[in-house]
Amino acid sequence: MADNEIVDRRIVQLRKHLISAPQAQQSTQLEAAPCAVNRSLPRFDATFMEHYLDTDRGLKEEVYDLFKQHPELLYAVEEGMTKEQHREFVRKQLRVILSSGYSPMSFFMKDYKKYFYMAELLALVDLSLTVKMGVQYSLWGGSVMNLGTERHKKQYFDAIDKFKIPGCFCMTELGHGSNVAALQTECVLDTTTDEWIVNTPDDSAIKWWIGNAAEDGKMGTVFARLKVPAPDGSGALDDHGVHAFIVPLRDEESQCFPGVEIKDCGYKVGLQGVDNGAMRFTNVRIPRDNLLDRFATVDRGGKYSSPYSPSRRFAATLGELTGGRVGLTCGSLGVLKGAVTITVRYGAQRQQFGPAEGREVAVLDYTSQQLKLMPMLATCYALHFTAAFLVEQYTQAKRTKEEELVADVHSLSAGLKAYTTQYTAQALSICRECCGGHGYAAVNRFGALRSDHDIFQTFEGDNTVLLQQVAAMLLKRYKEKFSGNPLGATWGYLRQMARDSLPPNPLVSHDTQPSHLRDPAFLVKTLRYRTARLLHTVAMRLRKHTRKLGAFQAWNKCLNHLLELARAHVEAVMLTNILEGANKCEDLDARKSIKAMADLFALQRIQQDILFRNDDYVAPEKAKAIKRMIEKLCSELRGVCCPLVDAFAIPDFILRAPIGLSTAAKDPYAAYLQSIGWD
Repeated sequence: MADNEIVDRRIVQLRKHLISAPQAQQSTQLEAAPCAVNRSLPRFDATFMEHYLDTDRGLKEEVYDLFKQHPELLYAVEEGMTKEQHREFVRKQLRVILSSGYSPMSFFMKDYKKYFYMAELLALVDLSLTVKMGVQYSLWGGSVMNLGTERHKKQYFDAIDKFKIPGCFCMTELGHGSNVAALQTECVLDTTTDEWIVNTPDDSAIKWWIGNAAEDGKMGTVFARLKVPAPDGSGALDDHGVHAFIVPLRDEESQCFPGVEIKDCGYKVGLQGVDNGAMRFTNVRIPRDNLLDRFATVDRGGKYSSPYSPSRRFAATLGELTGGRVGLTCGSLGVLKGAVTITVRYGAQRQQFGPAEGREVAVLDYTSQQLKLMPMLATCYALHFTAAFLVEQYTQAKRTKEEELVADVHSLSAGLKAYTTQYTAQALSICRECCGGHGYAAVNRFGALRSDHDIFQTFEGDNTVLLQQVAAMLLKRYKEKFSGNPLGATWGYLRQMARDSLPPNPLVSHDTQPSHLRDPAFLVKTLRYRTARLLHTVAMRLRKHTRKLGAFQAWNKCLNHLLELARAHVEAVMLTNILEGANKCEDLDARKSIKAMADLFALQRIQQDILFRNDDYVAPEKAKAIKRMIEKLCSELRGVCCPLVDAFAIPDFILRAPIGLSTAAKDPYAAYLQSIGWD
């Protein structure tokens, strides 16, 4: 097309914006424009897909019906509340849940799937509620139940469950967060009174960001250095490292006990409904029995005993807190499902521009919008199936206590928590942008969700630290492979390390056939090749640099390589799970959509990673074919994206974003207009 023709066409388009259209073309009611898309994916029954995805619809209906009966507990705009108002709002929400007969502590200890599903369900009710319940039950309750012994469980279970003893998880300090082993708070045994004396030695040891502390907390699990008098009678203290202690914080009138000082951390970027506080201890005395002593004991005379080595005991202590990461993964997934639902529905009905003398088209018909949202929808489904796999693995590990499985779950929960929360944080910004100016309205929830969710990337383990744990486990398994030791289930593909790390077959590298590009065997092997290649090369680099720099500096020098390895591993696991989800789906039409999303998920990762080009694993013409296939899959999924988000089955009164309600297809702006006072 000549330059003059392009200019003339652009002028015509601009004039349409500046000059009023004829009266005959005006309408007070928007009509959804037909989708100019490739409809090769068949429409499927969204209700069937909902039932397939949701293995506990009964719980969802019960929980959401509870809030339907209490609409006063579902705010329209979160940003309008003060932190005090929001905290009281969350307390009311929690009281309604408990008064309806739910026992979150029982779920956490016995019915793990229900507990983690509640985290997903409540994420769109109020993330502050999700987090406050996580503090009370996963952290405070979980630490007492999992780190203590039977007497602790009997003494505290009911009171924790019924919120009669609101509690805190006092780990993070002003000067130390991720480095738990370096915490400075002290618990010193006074053998003359048979008591521990809790002290904050300096300002950097002040407990910080402690949930439930500012207003509600009556007791807390305090992580502190356990110190006992040296057996030689010299008066010195033996430091046995960080242990967990139950410390009373406030009396029945909510007044701090002597020696306990608590301050409100004030306004945060989000989660104003959670009362985070800072606390300092000065000669606070607690009974010796308040040591949570599942992994170590101290007798009346101050003798310390543990069946584990210090490193093994510390790992076992932190390993029992894995459930918190599983809960955050599920909560983050709930936010992602909500955000994608709002954005896809809005994009399907929002019309902008169009062909000359023709109707405007839905913004979701633009390929640029499809390329942003269809891979996101595919990733959301991949995370759904992988989170379900994680919960299942967690349940088995708690039941069997198999050492390999426990280690597997610990690593997978770390990696999936890091991946899910980071992806959701990024997706929220993209979703807001895809909804244009209307996405900026507080009532459409992106602002609050983005602010409330952002900290998910940090608490329960900073994502960068968690990914390093995944990389460390992979390296350990890599070493075991060459030592002949058995490998855990999730790591089984590393048995093919030597073969998969070999240079690719040139015929495969140049194969551009669609059937090949969408072959599950090709996609799985390709993502596993990446993990194998990264693992092999980083292991060689670490060996080389350790000889010259020492272990710490070598690790730091390879850190970005290690993080890339961890993410690659998580994505390989995700692909396996979404493909399995497709294979198990009994409805052929629904299965085709899940398979298309699995293909899109994998192909986009291949396209985005230069490793495949550097290794000649993907030749230039194949890279172009992959790009074309990604665009084709986005176009195909455009035709079924609405039923795909409908299958998440988030009720409108829970979603509460006027531009993303299920009614938007029929009347796009009715609820939005009502939100600002127009009937």
